[in-house]
Amino acid sequence: MRRLVSETTVRPRQLILPMFVAESADSPRPISSMPGVVQHTRDSLREAAVEAVEAGVGGLMIFGVPGTHDATGSGAVDEQGILNVALRDLRAELGDDTVLMADTCLDEFTDHGHCGVLDAQGRVDNDATLQRYAEMALAQAEAGAHLLGPSGMMDGQVGVIRRALDDADFADIGIFAYSAKYASAFYGPFREAVDSQLKGDRKTYQQDPGNAREALREIELDVAEGADMVMVKPALAYLDVVRAAAETSPVPVGAYNISGEYAMVEAAAAKGWLDRERTVLEVLTSIRRAGADMILTYWAAEAARWLAD
Repeated sequence: MRRLVSETTVRPRQLILPMFVAESADSPRPISSMPGVVQHTRDSLREAAVEAVEAGVGGLMIFGVPGTHDATGSGAVDEQGILNVALRDLRAELGDDTVLMADTCLDEFTDHGHCGVLDAQGRVDNDATLQRYAEMALAQAEAGAHLLGPSGMMDGQVGVIRRALDDADFADIGIFAYSAKYASAFYGPFREAVDSQLKGDRKTYQQDPGNAREALREIELDVAEGADMVMVKPALAYLDVVRAAAETSPVPVGAYNISGEYAMVEAAAAKGWLDRERTVLEVLTSIRRAGADMILTYWAAEAARWLAD
């Protein structure tokens, strides 16, 4: 009877697995602050991706970890760069069996760790960054991504990417916009995962954690520029924003259950303080209950198997 009247469900197809692939890795490298998550080699990425798809996840979001960095993040647009090579690997392996997504941002590739190109004063140059995003988007589309995830929070990024894709006959490539991405303390483990070079913070272009109305304006702008889906990131500390987005957005809403949220549960479960499986599923249910149509989560493959049982 409880199952019969349950109001909110989580299905494997609603889960997206973020994955990291490292150029210099000769074997999967554990990420110390994210137990169970690794920087993959190209081979182990393919194997793990196949397993996740077989478990029923709805999509894969791929992040590249280059061996070298520079001021403009040139590895992001290089067709031989690790992210673009990995996208080709996965598209060849999986075809259209899943939605292959790419993180469209420079932060993993720059030697300063910011999401864009810097000006002479060391500030992120929004307009110069947009040109790099357009180039990166085309490289990822050519490599086989079905869906691009511009995550840098630059003004106008969705419109620039949409025009670049359309002009290059990639009209069928979608955009999953990181529309409400907050300057959060919960990103710490992710920065280990991508070997971030960041010094300082990203408060000048990511959102103030106290602002909710601003998030809705950003979503409205991204939709107007051509976003096919929008995202709120992080998820757990921003469930009110997820709810507000779900109530107003004309396109599907995703939420990113990020590294710090993952790490907290894993640490408490390792201590025996929490029942791990029950806690994970409760976390995912809370995000769905808030209104998210899909959830990016490092538990995606494992949770998909639990939900299928």
